[in-house]
Amino acid sequence: MFANDKSIDNLESLFKEVKKYVLLQKEYLQLELVEKLTILMSTLLLVLVLVVLGMMALFYFSFMLVYALEPLTGSLTAAYAIIGGLLLLLAGAVFALRQRLIVLPVVHFLARLFLEEPSNPSEP
Repeated sequence: MFANDKSIDNLESLFKEVKKYVLLQKEYLQLELVEKLTILMSTLLLVLVLVVLGMMALFYFSFMLVYALEPLTGSLTAAYAIIGGLLLLLAGAVFALRQRLIVLPVVHFLARLFLEEPSNPSEP
């Protein structure tokens, strides 16, 4: 089938190049996965820290509002009830709007992170 050894050498060279290409693509995918997982984990950590700090702030502001409402309501119990009711309304609003406030932004973030092509400024 092959007339000379040059054709066989060309095929061997082609096979080596294809094998090298496949290994480089595998390495590239691993690096890209590590990059995207690093972005994902750092974003999750940032959100966790912000949620914890936000909950702490909400806790202290709730106590501040309770003590600010006490003279207006005449009772510490009534002030706690008002703030508790407001927090329950806030929780209900977040639950009702969970698709728009939580699910869709997370889906858009993950889709942008994992599905969009990386923009490489060095490529023309």
